[in-house]
Amino acid sequence: MARRETSVGKARRTGQGATLMPVALGGALGACTRYLLGLTMIWLWPQGTLAAGLPAGTFAANVIGSFVIGFVAASMIRDGRLGATPARRQFLIAGFCGGFTTFSIFSLELLHLIETGAFVMAGAYLGASLACWLLAVALGAWLGRAIASRF
Repeated sequence: MARRETSVGKARRTGQGATLMPVALGGALGACTRYLLGLTMIWLWPQGTLAAGLPAGTFAANVIGSFVIGFVAASMIRDGRLGATPARRQFLIAGFCGGFTTFSIFSLELLHLIETGAFVMAGAYLGASLACWLLAVALGAWLGRAIASRF
């Protein structure tokens, strides 16, 4: 009977495990940067929201993160002028942007759909994502309140 290789074993054999530390460090840096951005936005707008009622910290993180991931993905590909090792790209994309905001990867995926002409899929992805995120946050809030009310 043939022995199946585990994902950890495959990562070691292919060298993919070498990107784990850069992703972890990038994630920590992204999360800390996001926290400091939130504090800065509260300092700039003490009420915590922009004029339109948008959460200032979240809005800024999503816009900045989308810019960073778009820049990194476009400029650090193998044939790009700023070509980087897989570990450096993952430090910035999966690590920093993932820790800073998960919206950045969503933006990159949506841009890819649009650039490849998959407009219907892009619209469906956008609509379904927003609906699911709202549903998930509402469900989480409902469950959190239900549990908290019991204590």
